[in-house]
Amino acid sequence: MSTNTPSIPTAVLGFPRIGRQRELKFALESFWKGTTSEADLLAVAHSLRERHWLQQRAAGITFIPSNDFSLYDQVLDALVLVGATPTRFGSGEVTLQRYFAMARNSSEQTAMEMTKWFDTNYHYLVPEWSADLTFAVDTRKLLAEFQQAKALGIVTRPVLIGPVTLLKLGKSIDGSDSLALLPKLVAAYSAILAELANAGAEWVQIDEPSLVTDLPEAYVEAYRTAYAELTKSPIKLMLTTYFGALDENLALATSLGAAGLHIDAVRAPGQVEAVAASLQPGQILSLGCVDGRNIWLSNLEALDKLIYRLTGRLESGRLQLATSCSLLHSPYDTADETKLDPRIQSWLAFSQQKLEELAALSAGTQAAPEAFAQSARRIADRASAESSFDPTVRASVASLEEQHFQRLSSYPERAKVQRNELKLPLLPTTTIGSFPQTAEVRQKRAAHRKGHLDDAAYEQFLREQTEDCIRRQERLGLDVLVHGEFERNDMVEYFGEHLKGFAFTQNGWVQSYGSRCVKPPVIYGDVSRPEAITVGWSSYAQSLTTRHMKGMLTGPITILQWSFVRNDIPERDTAFQIARALRDEVCDLEQAGIRIIQVDEPALREGLPLRNADWEAYLTWATEAFRLATSGVTDATQIHTHMCYCEFEDVLPAIAALDADVISMESARSRMEMLEAFGREGYPNEIGPGVYDIHSPRVPSAEEMQQLLKLALEVLRIDQVWVNPDCGLKTRGWPEVERALTNLCEAARATRAALNL
Repeated sequence: MSTNTPSIPTAVLGFPRIGRQRELKFALESFWKGTTSEADLLAVAHSLRERHWLQQRAAGITFIPSNDFSLYDQVLDALVLVGATPTRFGSGEVTLQRYFAMARNSSEQTAMEMTKWFDTNYHYLVPEWSADLTFAVDTRKLLAEFQQAKALGIVTRPVLIGPVTLLKLGKSIDGSDSLALLPKLVAAYSAILAELANAGAEWVQIDEPSLVTDLPEAYVEAYRTAYAELTKSPIKLMLTTYFGALDENLALATSLGAAGLHIDAVRAPGQVEAVAASLQPGQILSLGCVDGRNIWLSNLEALDKLIYRLTGRLESGRLQLATSCSLLHSPYDTADETKLDPRIQSWLAFSQQKLEELAALSAGTQAAPEAFAQSARRIADRASAESSFDPTVRASVASLEEQHFQRLSSYPERAKVQRNELKLPLLPTTTIGSFPQTAEVRQKRAAHRKGHLDDAAYEQFLREQTEDCIRRQERLGLDVLVHGEFERNDMVEYFGEHLKGFAFTQNGWVQSYGSRCVKPPVIYGDVSRPEAITVGWSSYAQSLTTRHMKGMLTGPITILQWSFVRNDIPERDTAFQIARALRDEVCDLEQAGIRIIQVDEPALREGLPLRNADWEAYLTWATEAFRLATSGVTDATQIHTHMCYCEFEDVLPAIAALDADVISMESARSRMEMLEAFGREGYPNEIGPGVYDIHSPRVPSAEEMQQLLKLALEVLRIDQVWVNPDCGLKTRGWPEVERALTNLCEAARATRAALNL
């Protein structure tokens, strides 16, 4: 179609920082354990940055980012940059010790709250705003990384989180209006831009993804005020949006005076023509046309047609081709996959392949004919694959009726039956599911996968670990036990391995937070359950104790959200396929005598669309999927679910619509703040607010946990409250887990005694 001569400039909005072999993860964890030095950690970081810049240059990328690298979180880095770290962690220069204390807790302070970055599974640290906050710019990291790249002959385009988005991401801790900080914050940004200009930077990528959300008028005015000042800088600004469409904020975005505007043409392809027509004279359009969020090949032919139309509309030099967002959310390189089905692998594009796609699109069909031909062949092959359409699965989902989406009785009726059947005390204690995955557990799993440990020996080891875990829980005095999940590698991957339609990578790692990396399964076809998945282990565990044992499943929305989901059918259809498979598993667990079944949905809020107008449709099918998975049991079987860090108030009606008997959630870091909304709304079912933050090695005292329980009981009925940690315990060590759970059980007993229960 197009010749694209000269080549169109290309840009990457951010590159995966964990490294090809997760080098950053292992360097961080070694440093935290004290086995390596600060210099060792910084040397690994230096090497990774250099490698990634050179890799992008080798691919021919025009605009290569810097300051996209972080030792923990880019939002925390932004706070250090503008001098707005929480005062409770001290003042002055932010040392590495203080930096990690904010992220991971310290002996003196609870770490900053975490929540999800827009609608992704990446967690960021929530800024803490207060009226007395001062800003003291610290550009050392920013400038050092710019100069490091410059020494390689690469003039990077530094990445900054925009000031309005930064303010919007945070929370006021003193009741003041965070927007009142805008003048001081903008002054800090102006100083930063001036320093970058003096260092030789020509462009800055300034990320304002809040522009694709519903903006109160005060934030609209904040954008006008902020950019009226920032565009006075001699440096050119690429105003960057992603994850959605600008819609009613389009005129605002184009009027702010930035030299360029980046849009997400993958998540919101319908906005491209309107944006192109709305650009100011001379303003550059950065077209986010290569998917930074998912792993499927780009349709180069279709994109080339779009590019051809845009080059006919925009003068030469006014179009750039880019990733839709940072490649932080994408794995490294499909070349590292040696065990994946070659046919499926041919349909995938990880970060390295996305660089190559940008290069091909930049060159055009005449200069890169083989890349375009190969793309067309692979896309056609995927569409024609038998796995893409399973008539049995489609018929099963199509035959669903209203009765498949609701429990037999309402919660109050079920609660009476369950109290009579389960005979649990008030304030029952339990955990979220997993227990420490020790080095020995990981070593045995690796040995089994490599064929060095046979099935019988591995199963015997898992049985021993499970029994040991149960005996520890009994000694601790927990009321409802779990089997520990030693047979599971990951809460989503484990289920995907037992379902049709899923594929698994060896090295498809992406960062979730800090050193925590996940390896999402790839949903490439229609989903079904060939046989029972968890029944054997749950039944074995229950046979070892007279206490109630929870069956542990991952919910359909979380499996969907934490996988690389297929992009050729609606997500709702895939969610219902997964839910239909899980429904059979839940019913089989009940038949096996498991009377408490937990179906975790930590990603329910994460999948919420960024626009309020789209919430109802998503929440309707998401809650229907959960109820489809869980409603096939009798009233006597108690359904639990678990949710991770999120703004629960946004989805309270949906949480109620799940109709789970018990919901547990992370709340220790926010000191039960989220329970106020549950109390206001009169949430009727049972709740397990976390009283122990498992994301930190710090062990809270029984008194601290008792105080959190007291706060919970100020807004909830006593018969509603369960006592549990914030999340699963797989990443922690046994000594700290046992100390923490000892304190948790003591807190529950002390609270019962104080209330004369």
